[in-house]
Amino acid sequence: MGEIKLKVCLVGSSGGHLNHLYLLKSFWEDKDRFWATFEREDSMSLLERERVYPLYYPSNRSLKALVINAVRAVRILRKEKPDLIISAGAAPAIPFFYIGKLMGAKLIYIEVFDRAKNNTLTGKICYKLADVFIVQWEEMKAIYPKAVNLGSIF
Repeated sequence: MGEIKLKVCLVGSSGGHLNHLYLLKSFWEDKDRFWATFEREDSMSLLERERVYPLYYPSNRSLKALVINAVRAVRILRKEKPDLIISAGAAPAIPFFYIGKLMGAKLIYIEVFDRAKNNTLTGKICYKLADVFIVQWEEMKAIYPKAVNLGSIF
């Protein structure tokens, strides 16, 4: 019997959030994967050999962006049918987590490294949905009691 290949969606804003996910390369490099991120120079250059779906930006605290990215999430997730969705934020994670959960995907959220004492808005929202919620500082477990502290990704 052949090995079942895990299909992974990596979703996040460009910049630091995307870099967090890219640093997990030893995990995702042998998986059937695709990315959902902003179509910006930094992200497109980092992911030039990857399958990438562009998301609408700017997205922080924007209802318009949330709606547009929710529609894109439905289309992308219906087409790709990932087993697992991983995000390190920010705003694009929210529609992908809600829709992915409804479609039966497992969800992993990684709270960003630069937060050691307070949460992010996206982390606060995704904490309720995530199957596994990862923090990078032990102090963050006071805010997210069910979180797993794996230490720094860096």
